[in-house]
Amino acid sequence: MLFVTAVVCSFTGCTRKAAAQNSVDLKLKISDPFRFVAYGDTRFHDPADTEAANPAVRVALVRAIADVNPAFVCFTGDIVYNGFDVNDWKVWDSETSIWREKNIPIFPALGNHDLHGEEKIALGNYFQRFPELKESRFYSVRAANTLVLVLDSSLDETSGPQGEWLAAKLDKIPSDVDFVFLMFHHPPYTSSSDGKKYGGGHSARTSEQHLGKMLEDRQPHTRARFVVFSGHVHNYERHEYGGVTYFVSGGGAAHAYPIERAPDDPFQSKEVNYHYLLVEVDHHALKVTMNRLDLSSGKATWTQPDSVKIGFAARGNSGEGSLSSR
Repeated sequence: MLFVTAVVCSFTGCTRKAAAQNSVDLKLKISDPFRFVAYGDTRFHDPADTEAANPAVRVALVRAIADVNPAFVCFTGDIVYNGFDVNDWKVWDSETSIWREKNIPIFPALGNHDLHGEEKIALGNYFQRFPELKESRFYSVRAANTLVLVLDSSLDETSGPQGEWLAAKLDKIPSDVDFVFLMFHHPPYTSSSDGKKYGGGHSARTSEQHLGKMLEDRQPHTRARFVVFSGHVHNYERHEYGGVTYFVSGGGAAHAYPIERAPDDPFQSKEVNYHYLLVEVDHHALKVTMNRLDLSSGKATWTQPDSVKIGFAARGNSGEGSLSSR
């Protein structure tokens, strides 16, 4: 059983190898098929303060994810509202206790809210919850036929120590890896903007745009398929460029807002989209489904308004034509 296998090797049973540039490599001893969850912008915080986030949504999403029994959970950042505030992290401890009871590994990426306040204090709170990272702000996770590369988008992704580490990882992708998942907070592509036409949004930044271009230049020459998960924008988006699929998953409980969708975006929605992404990985194929939560009626209503299948990219093929969606 996949879940039991993942639990047996969860952290205490997983191998860890220190790598250069203050990074760490983690390994989950699982096999495909398996599934995991990706989402972000949860903003764990005093549930009495509803200005920071929607606490009912946050609790419902945590419970639903626990019920899915994923092999692991990946966070696209902004786990808490204020990284310096130990009380926010205590809310995280309490509200996600069910994941630890079920031995579900958690692989986080740092968001801007996680670094609020004095950075040393904020990082101290963060690494106290994730000691397996050994104070590494960027790291890798090997899980079956996938490689997860987690980046800190408060640091430049394509230069400096992190950029050198990322390039080295992409230069030496193991031959049995079908998919390389990149997880970080700020999205390379978004239809939202700093203009906040509908009350919220962020424009894509130059550093992440450079990262996207680098991935798209590499994809035609890479056997494995690149798939990117980011957050920061409090909604759901899917973009496809150069054989790379980009997901924005920032509907974890920070107050979601509608965004202006570009006409050529694969996913069109005028709605507020609180959600998590379920990623189902098989040999040479994966499926990503957006699970949307609506609490406006007073009870949880779940829908799946977007789902896409992605095939791995053979060398010399950008992967075009291997996408299908409903």
